[in-house]
Amino acid sequence: MSDSPATGHAVIQSCLRTLDASPGVYRMLDAQARVLYVGKARNLRARVASYARPSGHSARIARMIAETASMMFLTTRTETEALLLEQNLIKQLKPVYNVLLRDDKSFPNILIAKDHPFPQIRKHRGRRSTKGAYFGPFASAAAVNRTLNQLQKVFLLRNCADTVFQNRTRPCLLYQIKRCSAPCVGHVSAEEYAALVADAERFLEGKSTRIQAELAAQMQEASEAMEFERAAALRDRIRALTAVQQSQGINPRGVAEADVIAVHLERGQACVQVFFIRANQSWGNRDFYPRTGSGAEEPEILEAFLAQFYDDKPPPKLILLSHPVENRDLIHELLSARAGRNVELRVPLRGEKAELVENAARNARESLARRLAEGAAQSKLLAGLAEALELDAPPRRIEVYDNSHIQGTSAVGAMIVAGPEGLVKSQYRKFNIRGTDLTPGDDFAMMREVLTRRFERLLKEDPDREGEAWPDLLLIDGGAGQVSAVAGILADLGVDDVPVVGVAKGIDRDAGKEEFHRPGRRPMALRMNDPVLYFVQRLRDEAHRFAIGAHRAKRAKATAATPLDEVPGIGAARKRALLAHFGSAKAVTRAGVTDLMAVPGISEATARTIHDFFHPAG
Repeated sequence: MSDSPATGHAVIQSCLRTLDASPGVYRMLDAQARVLYVGKARNLRARVASYARPSGHSARIARMIAETASMMFLTTRTETEALLLEQNLIKQLKPVYNVLLRDDKSFPNILIAKDHPFPQIRKHRGRRSTKGAYFGPFASAAAVNRTLNQLQKVFLLRNCADTVFQNRTRPCLLYQIKRCSAPCVGHVSAEEYAALVADAERFLEGKSTRIQAELAAQMQEASEAMEFERAAALRDRIRALTAVQQSQGINPRGVAEADVIAVHLERGQACVQVFFIRANQSWGNRDFYPRTGSGAEEPEILEAFLAQFYDDKPPPKLILLSHPVENRDLIHELLSARAGRNVELRVPLRGEKAELVENAARNARESLARRLAEGAAQSKLLAGLAEALELDAPPRRIEVYDNSHIQGTSAVGAMIVAGPEGLVKSQYRKFNIRGTDLTPGDDFAMMREVLTRRFERLLKEDPDREGEAWPDLLLIDGGAGQVSAVAGILADLGVDDVPVVGVAKGIDRDAGKEEFHRPGRRPMALRMNDPVLYFVQRLRDEAHRFAIGAHRAKRAKATAATPLDEVPGIGAARKRALLAHFGSAKAVTRAGVTDLMAVPGISEATARTIHDFFHPAG
């Protein structure tokens, strides 16, 4: 008699006894209590009953039902609440049969900050906490930087920090190259600068034709008045404005604001292409590769994508789609609530909007073809690596480790991850070296700390090694000594089945003559033109780049640290106010209570706290 738990239709049928017609969220779990799928329902009993039927399911749903050993339920007041809860659980649990958007990076915007008499224009990411006008999103930092570069030529707005602005006594280089009007030293009045700001906002709202006409009229007036220098400056601004408009690429006439979203599905993989159109201008595009939930179709992929993509960003007025979405009314209600206004979802069939969708669909198709080709090449490299290093199978997760420091200071350990899809940057990790008894520059001790922390956490979070976080191969920058040390560290932790390979520079430390070291075995080498060797070199170089970047960031932070960081109750704003008032942290430490109270935002109680911190009673 088998002891394995029952799975399939019978298990789901048994759940119906306790369900009613309430909206809510359900979870399907396998025999090991791992979540297979998270779903929402307007009527939980009806939805679960549909799974209890023995036939009529797609291959994907039939597999999911066959693996289901138990179910969990949460009721909600509305279906919209169920949708929100479903998306939160999907992001948290990452069930194998759900569609999951794996790229959660924020998108950059252009900000014209209004917290200063002379507003600053700059790139902005994250929460919109600064008072000002925001324009975006842009598809990439490069798209923002290109537009900012041209806007500076046209509107001459400052991009310097407020502290720099306050301390200028003469114009900076940007004024000399005609990219700033130098409000810091009074070369433009507040009224004239406000007019430039208004023009910039109008341009970013799509009213560029009117601005261009006004600049042309001003240039004509200057020319007639024989103010040729001013006329030339206006001519340069008009040229820059034209360059901005040309660089936007596709500029639809009939679509002022929209996101154009198209999905292409091939060989079980999906690419979703998003074009951002704002102010009748294309502000770039980004491709995404959501996990398809083991075989979801386009409508389900788009529904999940819309709910997850707009979780942390405001939707535009119009979203143009390549395919209809499941539960269109529900998605419309969700996105409209997030935007605070009506959001229209459309699948255009003709006209300019249909052309925009077709362009996005073509980009999705081409992007996925490139990704599939790169994936095939990556699989070939991993197979070659397994053969060269005599591994049991091509590794699905390679972890590469490196350290960076200057004579032991600001020491950082770094880990990068690669697999069948190339570099997995979301899995990169940095380790601030904590050991206080380390000899400065002791790379062995640093590596011991990094690997101990990494694998102790793995053993705690996934002792049965059922997840995807366990590596199939460790690459270490070093020779036989480092490899032997790493093998000893893993053995102490009870991990003796993860292959460790050290990559040393070899003869004359030349790239191409690397030696590969493995515990208890003789060093080996690959021929200089072997693609596998180039692959390993790229991995090692990427780990080195990431480690150096983490070290530089830590060193910069340490350099910027001041004694004020340790004072209780002194945050960033008060720290800035104190430094602006006294000029240095050292001057703050010497100040009396009365002097400290003269700083904006510093009360008598706070002043005494600061004074007592640096002058303890004694």
